[in-house]
Amino acid sequence: MSDGARPAPGQRTPESAARGAVVIGGGLAGITAALALADAGVRVTLLEGRPRLGGLAFSFQRGELTVDNGQHVYLRCCTAYRWFLDRIEGAALAPLQDRLDVPVVDLAKPEGRRLGRLRRDPLPVPLHLGRSLAAYPHLSLAERASVGRAALALKGLDLADPTLDTQDFGSWLAAHGQSARAIEALWDLVGVATLNAVAGDSSLGLAAMVFKTGLLSDPGAADIGWAHVPLGELHDRLARKALDSAGVRTEVRSRVTSVSVMENGGWRVEVPGERIETDAVVLAVPQREAYELLPPAALDAPERLLEIGTAPILNVHVVYDRKVLARPFFAALGTPVQWVFDRTHASGLRSGQYLALSQSAAQDDIDLPVAELRARYVPELEKLLPGTRGAVIEDFFVTRERTATFAPTPGVGRLRPGARTKASGLYLAGAWTATGWPATMESAVRSGVSAADAALRALGRPRPSRLFAFEEAA
Repeated sequence: MSDGARPAPGQRTPESAARGAVVIGGGLAGITAALALADAGVRVTLLEGRPRLGGLAFSFQRGELTVDNGQHVYLRCCTAYRWFLDRIEGAALAPLQDRLDVPVVDLAKPEGRRLGRLRRDPLPVPLHLGRSLAAYPHLSLAERASVGRAALALKGLDLADPTLDTQDFGSWLAAHGQSARAIEALWDLVGVATLNAVAGDSSLGLAAMVFKTGLLSDPGAADIGWAHVPLGELHDRLARKALDSAGVRTEVRSRVTSVSVMENGGWRVEVPGERIETDAVVLAVPQREAYELLPPAALDAPERLLEIGTAPILNVHVVYDRKVLARPFFAALGTPVQWVFDRTHASGLRSGQYLALSQSAAQDDIDLPVAELRARYVPELEKLLPGTRGAVIEDFFVTRERTATFAPTPGVGRLRPGARTKASGLYLAGAWTATGWPATMESAVRSGVSAADAALRALGRPRPSRLFAFEEAA
């Protein structure tokens, strides 16, 4: 610690027997780890290089609008993220659907016959989706029957089988009778949004995990939830309030320059102007940043972190002078548009309507100039939504996350490390670690819990009773 500075909450001092930890990174993984450690009585310092918390799920101001950098949703089966929302007292601000209901518009069909729906009935699995699938107009009768057979085969896969990670989901689907149309209109409709990759580029292990957990585990597992307020209200303001109440020292604009082990077995974390000595460190940063901060011999093959690829997400934001969409969201087929959400109320817009287009696996579009993106997407919205044809566009802008998620390619599983490292007292967290989930908010929270759990065991502290007891993959 720098001379003359006050002891940090994460610092071990002769005057106090309290164990300390430093969490590096203020995204969902880091916030979760900090809360779990503090709830167990550990003195925690949370360091974040950005001026706010929330990682890649944040908000910013654009004039009078409060804009989310991207549309984020979660499912009822996301028990860890639901625990997180409860822990920060934000669950009421991001409610779940009463029952899964996804409008799907197929632009290739004539107007008046374009709308289909994927929704569930209050019946046991797999009957809960039977009626919806039987009536789904975007597949032929034979394709609907083949989807049912593939779903049963998928349900029979063992997620613990490591060979699933070496195969791609697209080839598995084709081998199980899925046509290109069935993949586009159903499997990729869900998979691209959750995996950030098309079926042919996705690990069968991760895809099977998504579909088995989300659609084939419990009737309500796939019910969709999303924030009805800006993400910054949840992941920054409420998260910081929870951290403060837990006694966590939270520092933003504090970029860590080095992490090193001391002769006494403790850890030294350095930021400009301060040196913090502590018992444990949680690295909750992206994989490349973790690689740069890892001390020697912390992992057997640290270069594997650099082999974990990334995938982009593009968000297109359009503000109209009038209401053009009557439902909260819909998915689209036969068009470059993937998912469209109404963000009017959440953004604070007082008149007109604000739509956000969430475009996953956006490698072809991520670097296009705004003018080209406008020329590409505005006419598609006019085809999808008749009400836009006479509307005036008040604002058009894009947000780009070029490294939004890790790429869920076949073989990525062997590259993802667990929470523990070979260096005693040093732990890893982040959606890219070995949670068993793709790069989602759920994966981020699970990783934070796994890292905190491992640290608490090493520090000899009991797991806090308020920590939700879900199964981790540390």
